[in-house]
Amino acid sequence: MLLLLIILLILIAASVPIAYSLGVATLAFFLAGDPQLIQVLPQRFFAGMNSYVLITLPLFILMGMVMNAGQITARLIEFSLIFVGRLRGGLGLVNVFASMLFGGISGSSASDTASIGSVLIPEMEKRGYPRAFASGITVASSTMGMIIPPSIPIVLYAVVSQESVGRLFLGGVIPGIIVGMLQLVITLTISRRRNYPREPVAGGWRDALNQTVRSSPVLLMPFIVVGAVVFGIATATESAALGVVYALVIGFLVTRALSFGAFRECLRSAAQTSAKIMLIIAFSQVYIWVLALERVPESIARYVVDLGLGPIATLLVIDVVILVAGTVIDVSPAILLLTPVFLPALQEAGVSPVHFGVILVSGLAVGACTPPVGNCLNVCAAISKLGIGTIFRGAAPFLAANVATMLLITLFPDLVLWLPALLME
Repeated sequence: MLLLLIILLILIAASVPIAYSLGVATLAFFLAGDPQLIQVLPQRFFAGMNSYVLITLPLFILMGMVMNAGQITARLIEFSLIFVGRLRGGLGLVNVFASMLFGGISGSSASDTASIGSVLIPEMEKRGYPRAFASGITVASSTMGMIIPPSIPIVLYAVVSQESVGRLFLGGVIPGIIVGMLQLVITLTISRRRNYPREPVAGGWRDALNQTVRSSPVLLMPFIVVGAVVFGIATATESAALGVVYALVIGFLVTRALSFGAFRECLRSAAQTSAKIMLIIAFSQVYIWVLALERVPESIARYVVDLGLGPIATLLVIDVVILVAGTVIDVSPAILLLTPVFLPALQEAGVSPVHFGVILVSGLAVGACTPPVGNCLNVCAAISKLGIGTIFRGAAPFLAANVATMLLITLFPDLVLWLPALLME
């Protein structure tokens, strides 16, 4: 096991893709320990991808890409201006508010960063906001795409933990809203201190009502996708397929910005992204099988129980591990690596898998915005032409909202568990 861990860490440090790092480390483990077990590798590799729930992932990825190609971002920004545009730092507030809405539609923080950032970063800079501030708030607010349902990382955690996708979706609603509200407060505070501009918003309540009606087809999407799972109308996989169909209807018939050529490109990109994730899942399942073979989760569980820390203290320690791991490992592989190690120990300590899942995704969302790996940082750097260090400094005040929310849901589990208990029991 020491050889397995050392080789894995060396390969990750050498920037070898995580899927191949896992595969090579596992192969070395078998060669050193029991070469005859190598024949099991192909079986475990394909068994790792043989899950009905995993069909959800490419469908949600395709849904987000179709929504991006359908140019719904401008409509969401117009809708957001109605509520927060008149306040000081209006475009910054719109950035956060639009991310709350878009996160619940695309299910992807990277998609949020790309679509919202490409529109709002140049516009905010043109109206007097520093580019670092505009980029930082875009990156930090995009983290809500991982927490507010539907969420691709939460689906991935559900596959590994064998937990209900519907419960996990509902568990992420309140924490996602808390992150958004805290980021709005931080944006308003900084904007007042730096005297950032207000946005002229014409019209009264009638115009606001018209804009709400105009945006309603887009705003209804998360309720349709998540509601179908929560109320037992469809499975998570069927709901994802429903989301793709609904996204196509909006793109072709409502916004009329989606073309067949763009749809073909969405299919190609979704297939490529899904293939990368599936490859990581396949190799990680072999790695997880080795951990189970060596009884590593059981050993960690016994060690944690023997410490006698209690559920909350144990979670606080693991919170730190999650935040540190998120800085060097991307979200998907981190979920696949950390879940089988920590979840058995936490269940032994009396922690709900839903509670841990939301904490895990919330913490890794911070990692998506921190150097050196941060996926959202790299996307934003390509848009803003700034270095990831500069963007991170701009994002740091807003990421404090994420860390504060992670601490809150750790100390008060009902913030995660109340809604699933209310609607699914």
